[in-house]
This record gives sequence, C-alpha cells and structure tokens, in this order.
Amino acid sequence: KTAKRYRLPSEAEWEYACRAGVRQEYCGSDNLDSVGWYGTLFAGETKSVAQKQANAFGLYDMSGNALEWVEDSAAYYKGTPTDGSARQGDKLRLLRGGSWAQPATHARAAVRGITDGTARDFPNGFRLARMLP
Repeated sequence: KTAKRYRLPSEAEWEYACRAGVRQEYCGSDNLDSVGWYGTLFAGETKSVAQKQANAFGLYDMSGNALEWVEDSAAYYKGTPTDGSARQGDKLRLLRGGSWAQPATHARAAVRGITDGTARDFPNGFRLARMLP
C-alpha cells in the first residue's frame, strides 16, 4: 500500500531502538509502569499504541504490551553477527519486549524470548523496520 519495503528488525537493531542510547531497565525508563503494559494474564488485552511514555527515540510500547518478533533465529549469542544483521539458520525464533500477559521481569530490555516459530498467540506481535532505498 505504501510502495515502500519493510522487514523485521534484527535483534541488534531492536535492542538499539529499545535502549535509544540510554542504559535503563526497560525500553524508555527504569519504571515499567510508565512505559509498558504487563502482568495481566487473565484480564488483559493488547492496548492501543502510545498510551504510555515513549523512549528517547520517540518509540512507544517496546516494553510490555506485545512480544515482538525479530528476524534472528538463534537461541544463543555465540555465532551472532557483529555487524547488526540477523543470524539465520536455527529453527528457533526470538521474541523481545515482553507482553501484557507476562510479569515485569519479561519486559526488561535485556530479556529474550524463544519460540519454535509456529507460535501465533494473542500477546505476540511485531514491529517493522522500513528499508531505505
């Protein structure tokens, strides 16, 4: 519809966007309540974007709300490219950011979730990166 090209970000790109040049526990704050939805397993739902505080890059909902798929398919850091590109080859897929259905510890900027790639669940989502010409 936009005539532009998009892709999933690599895990390195996702973490760079999350941290936005600042060292904080969550993506945009040390206080998860200010930036994300979490911990409502039985009474929750994915929320509309931008109801909480953005991070330093102006990105919303990178901690909590919906787990975000990234392009990387590796469960371990060993062998991960050092140029920021995605690691390919493993059957496992990575999820980042935590969700409204998980505890606060899962929304930390450093936490990685792993799935077999077939998970299609209500707290899962994705964030696209636009490819430049």
